[in-house]
Amino acid sequence: MAIFPRTTTEAPAAPPAAVRLPALRHLGPNWYATVMGTAIVATAGAALPLDVPGLRTACLAVWALSAVLLVVVLAARAGHWLLHPEQARAHLLDPAVAPFHGCLSMALLAVGAGTLVVGRDLIGHPAAVAVDVVLFSAGTLTGLATAVVIPYLMVVRHRPAHGSASPVWLLPLVAPMVSAAVGPLLVPELPPGQGREALLLACYAMFGLSLLATLVVLPLVFARLVHEGPLPLALTPTLFLVLGPLGQSTTAVNQMADVAPGAIAAPYASAFGAFAVLYGVPVMGFALLWLALSAAMVVRAVRRGMRFTMTWWGFTFPVGTCVTGAAGLARHTGLHAFTWLAAALYALLVAAWVFAGLRTLGGLVSGALLAAPGPLRRVTVRTT
Repeated sequence: MAIFPRTTTEAPAAPPAAVRLPALRHLGPNWYATVMGTAIVATAGAALPLDVPGLRTACLAVWALSAVLLVVVLAARAGHWLLHPEQARAHLLDPAVAPFHGCLSMALLAVGAGTLVVGRDLIGHPAAVAVDVVLFSAGTLTGLATAVVIPYLMVVRHRPAHGSASPVWLLPLVAPMVSAAVGPLLVPELPPGQGREALLLACYAMFGLSLLATLVVLPLVFARLVHEGPLPLALTPTLFLVLGPLGQSTTAVNQMADVAPGAIAAPYASAFGAFAVLYGVPVMGFALLWLALSAAMVVRAVRRGMRFTMTWWGFTFPVGTCVTGAAGLARHTGLHAFTWLAAALYALLVAAWVFAGLRTLGGLVSGALLAAPGPLRRVTVRTT
């Protein structure tokens, strides 16, 4: 069989598309945090039990920005998988990066909820419901898959070092809790009967799924802090991620209590209302304790030279869930203390969002945030 050499007149092969878009190579799933952190500013502002002139209009503008960000990041991440599949697979096999895949689900859910809460002012109620149905369905299915796949990879492929438990591990586990918190918004949109009750109880099941998984991981995180000392400076903001399941679970029980009377028969409907207060108040108390501890650790890290990284977006979405949780408790208890707590936390959320957004924009303009990361520690994976 003759083998013909290539002639010099043959046109050279076109360079791979990946070479033409190097900026996408290192764009990881953590970028969905920008969508989450922006969307929660809109929904948390709309949930505040205060009448602030112009706040609704501002929340609508922020929601629109979050929707645009979702489209942009989805497209960029699709390009990452298409043009750099080896890097995308490496992210799944890196125990430090893999948990961030849970952010995709939460980004979809956050924008979907924002569409129904504030976006309806712009696009109308029927369109808002349709958008939320699509994003809620996609976000819930993605979140449930991530809650299984990432822990599976941690068990059979990753080999995190002893004492390396991180708050980041909570990200794939808290996604179903976000579904539990925003799913009740769709309950009244269903006709009375089986559909409403099934969706309500499905949200309750996802609440339990996420809560019990969090109770498994959180002790590992605290034990790591006690026995190994503070997190590295760049990872210190991830301590705020613990607020996510705390605030989101409080939001979930209050949201479910709001719609229970029209979805489930007595005495369970009234039980949902009682549980919202009996569960939400102590959990919000623990959330405030963790907020104080995390803030102290962040101050320590700043004094030791902590610089801005994408982990600073951890100051946004978790705090926003505490805003919606406190607002829900204000509705069900009538206490002004929870109203002012929600307002104070919202001020903190907006300040963190503005700072993180401006620094991210600056990092994109300079190219620093899309550059290749520094040398990473060696990751050993199981082959069986």
